[in-house]
Amino acid sequence: MWEEAEMPDASSSSERTLAAKVDHLFRTVRPSSGKEYSFEEVAETIRSGGGPTISATYLWQLRKGLRDNPTRRHLEALAGFFGVPPAYFFDATTTSQVDAELALLAALRDASVRQIALRASGLSARSLGAITEMVERAREIEGLPDDQDNPES
Repeated sequence: MWEEAEMPDASSSSERTLAAKVDHLFRTVRPSSGKEYSFEEVAETIRSGGGPTISATYLWQLRKGLRDNPTRRHLEALAGFFGVPPAYFFDATTTSQVDAELALLAALRDASVRQIALRASGLSARSLGAITEMVERAREIEGLPDDQDNPES
């Protein structure tokens, strides 16, 4: 059914539980205020948009893993609210693709990252390669992980 099984290595996007995926959406997809959506905001928007009856408590239970077998309509409504395809919740390829897009959007929320990206627009492939190398070296110096999970790199 719609239930996700716990996998040994939950770090991979395709092996995360339903609760981890719901939590990831709450943490990553944000309104313009930058704060997380509240459970009540999500539930009310879904209900008022003609979606299924859903409560803030039920959303909290899904996020915490206390409930893990939502109906198809609930998953479709959650997917619609967060702007992801319903397959995000059960298809490993879709989950990975959406997570990569969400990571990019999250990075672009940072004004400094956005400024660098905008300034790099229009540069040659050679110049972009040099900038990429500089960023990789800076990440190495600061002890940040490689960004090998990003399909764009």
